Amino acid sequence: MRVVVVSGLSGSGKSVALHMLEDLGYYCIDNIPAALLTPLISHTVRSAEAAYERIGVGLDARNTAAEIATVPKLVDELKKSGIQCEVLFLTASDEELLRRYAETRRKHPMSRSNVGLREAIALERDLLEPIIHAADQVIDTSRMGVHALRDRVLKSADERASPRLAITFESFGFKNGIPGDADFVFDARSLPNPYWEPQLRPLSGRDPEVIRFLEAEPAVARLIDDIGNFVAARIPEHTAANRRYLTAAVGCTGGQHRSVYIVNRLLERFAAHHPHVSARHNELRDRPAAP
Repeated sequence: MRVVVVSGLSGSGKSVALHMLEDLGYYCIDNIPAALLTPLISHTVRSAEAAYERIGVGLDARNTAAEIATVPKLVDELKKSGIQCEVLFLTASDEELLRRYAETRRKHPMSRSNVGLREAIALERDLLEPIIHAADQVIDTSRMGVHALRDRVLKSADERASPRLAITFESFGFKNGIPGDADFVFDARSLPNPYWEPQLRPLSGRDPEVIRFLEAEPAVARLIDDIGNFVAARIPEHTAANRRYLTAAVGCTGGQHRSVYIVNRLLERFAAHHPHVSARHNELRDRPAAP
């Protein structure tokens, strides 16, 4: 049996993730009290129904703080019992959540007459902290639309079916904030910046002209080696801890030139020995909201 617990901040896209799991054949239940998680699994384990072989469970801030606090232990017990259990946590920046709520005009589950939206988001982050610490994978949807999030959940499902560690390198711009799903963050802002070359400014780290510019700088190659060696040394640790995902983020000022080039080089380096490695460029995509 495989169980995926989907949790996260209100407005971060939990419903989209659960619907995608349902499309993939998971039996999905949303907004279940955390205290009922173990009885639910006990019931489905005893059942001979094939529909219960893969289950998606939505847990969110509608649980009490005491119930939320029990989730890490419950998940650990399920794993020890031999059930393949994974926690998927969705997050987004405060500003993006505020924008989404302003567009939908929905009421935040923790807002009250004396609690504003920004404070409600902060309260929810604190409430769900035990779950994010227990999460096997964190997805930051701040820069994702619905289709991008569905693709990420589909990709995660494929990786989940494999026993191998999935490695992701992602580029980002510090001016837009650090991705919330990164296990490790590296700063490339000290490197020579192609942005200051007028003919390179509109290009990205994928373009031959920018690649030639960065390959001519020895410091760039040294940083790639340093990051590569660091990440390679973490792989045995993650594997020994039964971690399924490792995400390394590389940032520069705008996330357009240096970080994109470095991530692509790291992808090439690791792809030779790790089949489940991918790259993601946060600032080279459109940024519609995920509901």
